Amino acid sequence: MRRTVGIVALVALSTVVAAPAQAGGPADQEITATVETPALFDDEAGGDADADDPAIWINRADRARSRVIGTAKNGGLRVYDLAGREAQSIAPPADGRFNNVDLVTGFRLGGRVTDLAVVTDRGLDQLRIYRIEPTGQLTDVTAAGAPLLFSRDQDEVATQATGYGLAAYGRYAVVSRRHSTRLGIFRLEERGGRVTYRNTDLLDLPKEFRLPNGDIWSPCAEPGEDPQVEGMVVDAEAGVLYAAQEDVALWRIRLDGDRFAGVPRVVERVAEFGVPATYDPATEECVAGAGDPGFGGRIRADVEGATIYRTGAKDGYLIVSSQGDSRFFVYDRRTNRPLSSFRVVDGERADGVQHSDGAAATSVALPGYPRGLLVLHDGENTPDDGRVGTDFKYVDWRALSLSPRGA
Repeated sequence: MRRTVGIVALVALSTVVAAPAQAGGPADQEITATVETPALFDDEAGGDADADDPAIWINRADRARSRVIGTAKNGGLRVYDLAGREAQSIAPPADGRFNNVDLVTGFRLGGRVTDLAVVTDRGLDQLRIYRIEPTGQLTDVTAAGAPLLFSRDQDEVATQATGYGLAAYGRYAVVSRRHSTRLGIFRLEERGGRVTYRNTDLLDLPKEFRLPNGDIWSPCAEPGEDPQVEGMVVDAEAGVLYAAQEDVALWRIRLDGDRFAGVPRVVERVAEFGVPATYDPATEECVAGAGDPGFGGRIRADVEGATIYRTGAKDGYLIVSSQGDSRFFVYDRRTNRPLSSFRVVDGERADGVQHSDGAAATSVALPGYPRGLLVLHDGENTPDDGRVGTDFKYVDWRALSLSPRGA
């Protein structure tokens, strides 16, 4: 079941699906957010809450009661309304740490069809599953004894090489493993009115790369850690997973039902791709060596949150966070051709977005957002009192000026 993408294949894998735009192209568009959620603080006074990844749930019966669901790591989950007000706060189980969230729609549970919020609990190496009630409230429906995602036992869970990034499609969730190149597909299943899951496939992305000049390169990391994936999104209509390997590249991986299929391809590498660096244990930082061979793309590591704005069965836009320089890159959904880039800057209603981890988009018309909504994690929110925290920013899709294709 496990497939490893080895170094023998790396020449093919380094082929970019769509060549990145050349330096000196159009300047970043600068836009502002219309709404921001209450600040979260990663300290004792703030309940050790740290915003990370959002998902947008559409209430089909009453779109005004749609919700944004965001992870807060040790702080659990937060549920917000379209005005950015907190509607629900959910604590994680003991030793839990919620990392990424995505949605499964139309799941049959307990004799009725419902929507689910699926969360990676990186503290316990499990999925946590919540039924989304018609009111938008979340109810935990995780089956007792849900299996570990990647670890063999609790001793291995304690190393925290656990479930990390997540993207859902159909009845499946693709989950990445922290400090590893591994991805797994897990099928969600009902058991006694609750939800469990089982693994159906595994894939190991590369950790070493043959460069065009023949050198072998691997991204710098703390000893024992491999280049991990976090940000992910599935284009279910196209049967494609986009996986952001933080210090390497954005990958395009075909899916065939409950299996990974074909050869993974690179959409765009990070700018630091191929640059030599060494880990300094004294500072716990990577120190870049002399010379950039010029094999990288535009994205400044880490490449992070990925989301899709759909304008048809296969048209629309793929959006990716360039966390290292707080930019976002936009690609054509069908071809992966690069289209534009933007920054979210300080505005009248909210401050800008820095070091963004997670993103979620919808093209569904919502009150106040007639062409859809983009929600972005802000890793450096600064409230008026100067205390730095994190939150989520809401961007009206109309603020983005993109190519007319599928718009």
